[in-house]
Amino acid sequence: MTMRAELEVGIARLRAEIAGLHSELTRYELVVWTGGNISGRVVGADLFVIKPSGVSYEDLAPENMILCDLEGTVVPGTPGAARAPSVDTAAHAYVYRTMPEVGGVAHTHSPYAVAWATLGEPIPCVTTTMEAEFGGEIPVGPLARIGDDSIGRGIVDTLAGHRSPAVLMQSHGPFTIGPDARTAVKTAVLVEDAARVAHLARQLGEPRELTPSATSPITTKKSYTTSRKETQ
Repeated sequence: MTMRAELEVGIARLRAEIAGLHSELTRYELVVWTGGNISGRVVGADLFVIKPSGVSYEDLAPENMILCDLEGTVVPGTPGAARAPSVDTAAHAYVYRTMPEVGGVAHTHSPYAVAWATLGEPIPCVTTTMEAEFGGEIPVGPLARIGDDSIGRGIVDTLAGHRSPAVLMQSHGPFTIGPDARTAVKTAVLVEDAARVAHLARQLGEPRELTPSATSPITTKKSYTTSRKETQ
């Protein structure tokens, strides 16, 4: 098989994976209507696949996923190219350009996590499970413009050197990253669970926040860094 053929097969598989993963967002009630989005990096190319804008979740299919370059520009002549990509495409593109270790990005409007985001307050680390998954609290990123790379810049700046693979963009909602799209989606599910548990604990009293030194065993979860390919 030629390199071109291998690339085409990889893109086709990624289209199917990204289309299918969106059903997890509705399954876990992390989105409403057509909100939220998932993307995945194409292995071996400066490309990624993301959902189209304004399409019902039940209508998402491999052929209407959109292929973009790392500037967020739709690749012409490819399936789905006639549609508008997700409004958050520029944000996803910025993450992929500046964080080469990231292979998947997910964004949801899950209600408990969004509630914390509206407060501009990190989700406190109150369980050992949360410490193991996020390395501590889930941080808050800045209030950012929707539709350009402002959100992407906020994600990268907030997570630089942080152990968390998730960030709450202020008054917007959670974005999660991972080595692949499935991991990013799993993290989005766990963000909402952490947000709900922290909220319930606050209703009962003042929960005891954990620090890495307070848990056993200490996790070795990697920090997220950026190569800073772009000029800031």
